[in-house]
Amino acid sequence: MRNQVQLIAYADRFGGDLPGVGRLLREKFGEAFGGVHVLPFFTAYDGVDAGFDPVDHTAVDPRLGSWDDVRDLGRDLDTVVDVIVNHVSADSAQFQDVVAKGAASPWADMFLTMSTVFPVGATESDLTAIYRPRPGLPFTPVTLGGQRRLVWTTFTAAQIDIDVASPSAQAYLVSVLDTLAAAGVTLIRFDAVGYAVKTPGTTCFMTPETFAFIDRLTALARQRGLEVLVEVHSYYRRQVEIGRSVDRVYDFALPPLVLHALYTGDGGPLAAWMRIRPANAVTVLDTHDGIGVIDVGPDQTEPDRPGLLTPAQVDALVEGIHQRTDGASRQATGWAASNLDVYQVNSTFYDALGRDDHRYLAARALQFFTPGIPQVYYVGALAGHNDLDLLARTGVGRDINRHRYTDAEVDAALERPVVTALLALARFRNTLDVFDGDFSMAAEQDGRVLTLTWVDGDRRASLRVDLGAGRASLEWTADGTTRRTDDLLVSPPE
Repeated sequence: MRNQVQLIAYADRFGGDLPGVGRLLREKFGEAFGGVHVLPFFTAYDGVDAGFDPVDHTAVDPRLGSWDDVRDLGRDLDTVVDVIVNHVSADSAQFQDVVAKGAASPWADMFLTMSTVFPVGATESDLTAIYRPRPGLPFTPVTLGGQRRLVWTTFTAAQIDIDVASPSAQAYLVSVLDTLAAAGVTLIRFDAVGYAVKTPGTTCFMTPETFAFIDRLTALARQRGLEVLVEVHSYYRRQVEIGRSVDRVYDFALPPLVLHALYTGDGGPLAAWMRIRPANAVTVLDTHDGIGVIDVGPDQTEPDRPGLLTPAQVDALVEGIHQRTDGASRQATGWAASNLDVYQVNSTFYDALGRDDHRYLAARALQFFTPGIPQVYYVGALAGHNDLDLLARTGVGRDINRHRYTDAEVDAALERPVVTALLALARFRNTLDVFDGDFSMAAEQDGRVLTLTWVDGDRRASLRVDLGAGRASLEWTADGTTRRTDDLLVSPPE
């Protein structure tokens, strides 16, 4: 996979369909992006969780295109596609067969019930130990073959957890891997894999058994030429541990730490994370989910283990986002909207920085200089605002950051100086090969100023960010000369 900036996008919300995504990237964005993570486009892409509840994970929704369109994206872009490991849609053919036939269905072993995990029953302590990023227990009563059962549903009642240890589930996951490999996909993202293994007497989240399963599934993917990105929102030390055994892991701690630094002028927590974080990361500031705070807080399963930020700092961060969005994020976060979780703040990253162009570009520069493959969410690529109209129509908190762009809106956004500067910064990151060299970071003035530097032979690139002022400057060598800009908005790097 190329060491270049990638875009994250829904096909239906950015371009209209898979061919439209390719058209926009090739015709409108030049060389700003070397890859694209197309969020779930399977049948059906518009379920209860925006495609993360596939009815058929091996089929492209015909309203969005075909596998040939996925192959076409891969002609000149690294392609990233989700493997939804933990669950399938309640409307899937497999689960509907179990609903009709119960134990007589050939798919009966594919799905988890409470008795699958607790065959002799569960104690109160067994049940309260289960970690779930939602209120309540992870069970939904469903009639299977005329018998009332408690089906395991980690996320919603429409997303049925599979038993990854069963032959049927293993065959199902292999069929998904085979399909994606045949489509020429570069990188696959293991979605919700942290919840995939349920072990009695544990939290059922990121246990030793989970790590062993990730290793096995990663080996199967690598046999098919697929690189693996693991998606887990979790305590920061687990991210470090995951990074040791997979191709790529998300740096979900980066977004809240960057916001904290730019809000307070305190780069200490960000600098501390830079010293221990996995280098084989995919860096993000925004995604289709909210801005995670669980990734920098205390261990959610062992609260006595401190996080990268103190609880008071996390509370101040959340309140800071609400203030800078004039309360819009508050309307979309926690119990205020129909959220799937309460540990993320829903807002565009641009609005979370108060629509401050200089601070936004400083944040992106920090992301691009941090070791790893940078990904930019499509709303962030266009410095998008919170979509309160969509939130009002759907009542889904995450939709505040899932705007449906028309081509005209894309064209208008591309005329804005902050977007022009961001795309120039992305091209700078893509074309300057010093980012394959050696990285170092220095904190000055009690952490108020951070300097990130890359060196490769006689080539050098250095980013200096004054966190209190929210301004960044760049100095780099190109064609044997040293160049510099002290204003990324007015004079972006060329």
